[in-house]
Amino acid sequence: QVQLVESGGGLVQAGGSLRLSCAASGSISSFNRMGWYRQAPGKQRELVASMTSSGATNYAYSVNGRFAISRDNAKNTVYLQMNSLKPEDTGVYYCHARVGLVSDYWGQGTHVTVSS
Repeated sequence: QVQLVESGGGLVQAGGSLRLSCAASGSISSFNRMGWYRQAPGKQRELVASMTSSGATNYAYSVNGRFAISRDNAKNTVYLQMNSLKPEDTGVYYCHARVGLVSDYWGQGTHVTVSS
């Protein structure tokens, strides 16, 4: 079992920045992929950013150029640096890990609110 614990959410004004952290109980260097998803009120959960074990990254079009995913294997932690935040970035942000081919794990989520 892999446990993921997010932190770093909060309230920020539009144009501000936040950095989310996701601490994993296992060795993230062995995970197939890790990423961040978000769910806005009344909407489906969507992919924000992901990173494979080889370091390849993928971003949602809406955040490309503003957000950056990174990881620290020594700390078993994945980060999401969010800059130039917009009110539409508001939502619950979830950390995700894919271990092997089919095992998915999720964190409990951290709230991000961007005020206009």
